[in-house]
Amino acid sequence: MPVDFLSDDQVSRYGRFAAVPTPGELEQFFRLDARARELAAAKRRDATRLGWAVQWGTVRMLGTFLLDGPAGVPASAVVFVAEQLGLRGG
Repeated sequence: MPVDFLSDDQVSRYGRFAAVPTPGELEQFFRLDARARELAAAKRRDATRLGWAVQWGTVRMLGTFLLDGPAGVPASAVVFVAEQLGLRGG
């Protein structure tokens, strides 16, 4: 993908979280509506449901998938989504 028109700062932030999402951003981008919950519920395993829902919010917030993989998602976003799916850590 051509990136000549982007500043060095924009290139370094592309496909990555620049900061931990604020509570408002979590609500705006990671809140699962009824359709998203339905799509997540169709996945077989808890980990797949969680991963799908986190990617859904990530794409909504960043406009792209993560370049660094799932480890680049802030923990607050994962917890926010997991709570909506009724998943508990352990």
